[in-house]
Amino acid sequence: MKMKKLFGTVLSMALAMSMFSACGAKTDSGNSGSADAGNSGKSLIKVGVINNDPNESGYRTANDKDMKNTFTEANGYSASFAYSLKNDEQIASAQKFIQDEVDYLLISAAGTSGWDSVLQDAKNQGVKVILFDRTIDADPSLYEASIVSDMAQEGKTAVDWLASQGLSEYNVVHIQGVMGSAAQIGRSGALDEKAAAEANWNIVTQQTAEWNAENAQQIVQSVIDSGKSFNVIYAENDDMAKGAVAALDKANISHGVGKDVIVMGFDCNKWALEELLAGNWNYDGQCNPFQASYINDIIQDLENGKTPAEKVVVMQEKGFDASTITQEDVDNYGI
Repeated sequence: MKMKKLFGTVLSMALAMSMFSACGAKTDSGNSGSADAGNSGKSLIKVGVINNDPNESGYRTANDKDMKNTFTEANGYSASFAYSLKNDEQIASAQKFIQDEVDYLLISAAGTSGWDSVLQDAKNQGVKVILFDRTIDADPSLYEASIVSDMAQEGKTAVDWLASQGLSEYNVVHIQGVMGSAAQIGRSGALDEKAAAEANWNIVTQQTAEWNAENAQQIVQSVIDSGKSFNVIYAENDDMAKGAVAALDKANISHGVGKDVIVMGFDCNKWALEELLAGNWNYDGQCNPFQASYINDIIQDLENGKTPAEKVVVMQEKGFDASTITQEDVDNYGI
């Protein structure tokens, strides 16, 4: 009887341990791939973010920071980031993210062309694509939405402002960004069109500095050394304008309001707007880097089975003139 009782006790203990183990396994499985407790056990949304080099400019640093502050585990995301200024490297990163089975592919393209194949692969694999910052030349059916700056309008606003200055002759040193990017195409296009249409508009030189201040300084120094006359610096971002001004300063060429050379930049870094406020530069075109909240709203709509209200969301932007800019503008719009 004692042996039988002992056997029964051991069997009961074994059954209890088996039941406890089974419950424990079920709980672990239920939490697998989930966010923290604050996310109520929901699976994280996997996003692959393809961006340009965050060190490219103040604009890009702000843009990258905005993305990283939004696509966090606390907000329900598992985010991976890839960076390059080269289109082929970005496309290779996109292919890898698709293989990693992300839910969403967020792309700020280095170049406008060459994306059709990889976007088709994403669509075939059920990966939803959202463009940000820059447009691409691809069938709109291959992406869910596009949150972009109107680069062509940025260029037109800047060139219209320059034309309003009423110079008898425009001799422009044109410093371009990375060739083939939407920003370069839009900002260059407006100036090219104006120079072709007006007899008193002359492009002294037109070279790419690839968004880099040092390269821009070298370009302007070369023009100075050549002895060519110029009275406008049209730089397609603030960093390149800064490099151009360094060359002017080295040569003791005055620049800014009422001076020998008009200086124009884009992006509205805070330090650049302060140069306008001081009268050292003349114009800066805004390019809004804060797009992550728009993307998040679109993703949440898609997750809830809703179609985005707009296929293309264009950021509202403006240009700033040194003669009218205020400290409030610097504080509100500087990045």
